[in-house]
Amino acid sequence: MGSDSIECVSSIDGMDEDTTLTQSSKPHGGAAAPARIAPSTSVHKLLECPVCANSMYPPIHQCQNGHTLCSTCKTRVQNRCPTCRQELGDIRCLALEKVAESLELPCKYYSHGCPEVFPYYSKSKHESQCNYRPYNCPYAGSECSVVGDIPFLVTHLRDDHKVDMHTGFTFNHRYVKSNPREVENATWMLTVFNCFGQSFCLHFEAFQLGMAPVYMAFLRFMGDENDARNFSYSLEVGANGRKLTWEGTPRSIRDSHCKVRDSHDGLIIQRNMALFFSGGERKELKLRVTGRIWKEQQNSDAAVCMPNLCS
Repeated sequence: MGSDSIECVSSIDGMDEDTTLTQSSKPHGGAAAPARIAPSTSVHKLLECPVCANSMYPPIHQCQNGHTLCSTCKTRVQNRCPTCRQELGDIRCLALEKVAESLELPCKYYSHGCPEVFPYYSKSKHESQCNYRPYNCPYAGSECSVVGDIPFLVTHLRDDHKVDMHTGFTFNHRYVKSNPREVENATWMLTVFNCFGQSFCLHFEAFQLGMAPVYMAFLRFMGDENDARNFSYSLEVGANGRKLTWEGTPRSIRDSHCKVRDSHDGLIIQRNMALFFSGGERKELKLRVTGRIWKEQQNSDAAVCMPNLCS
């Protein structure tokens, strides 16, 4: 948006801090893992494609000299063995496929704490959904390829993306934009909140919802979906005797930023309403969004969830 920026004036649990937001263009935490036996190195090496280094699944191809590679890489090497340069042809390595079929191996995230063991051909499906797999960087506004566990990503967000870090479960943000008539797809990640021993990402952005320009704020939980359900949050915006309120469960960062935005799972403010809340002559956006995070505490006697607002 060029010189148009969003100023965020934050009041976090009674402490005021000024931050300025700039626009960008378009593994698992917990206890230490117990000791486990690693997969057999020699057998595992046999099932590793020499080109892409991924595990091979049927059809496993081989050249006349017995060198193997996966079916995906067979087309990439133009039907030439990457080891001896002989023509590959269409020879299947049925013996290696049978060996793989008889194996049971631990999840590749066993060192991160996953205790599961699977038949070789079922392992990859589990690993794509394993709760102990690393998380993608949740930073919005750039295609960051960094992955890691939650403590690593919190440090990465602070040091590499210069994201503001705050401690507390309440917040008070003011968003100021000099030319709100120009609403284009824009994404800002405002802050990371640390409370209840967890971390949460607060997002605010502008985009077109159909033909209507809107602003949206939502919260994501830095952890898995099951843990995210233990928390709730509320967002509120208003002025001139009117207000909009949103209450919901934070989405896990397993769900991408775009997936959350496109599902409209957050506080959505249409531009006309946002300008009404801004007051004045509606020439400048001045939104104040307040919110809080709480933990749903199970009441064993009544068998209901009670909010716990203690940090």
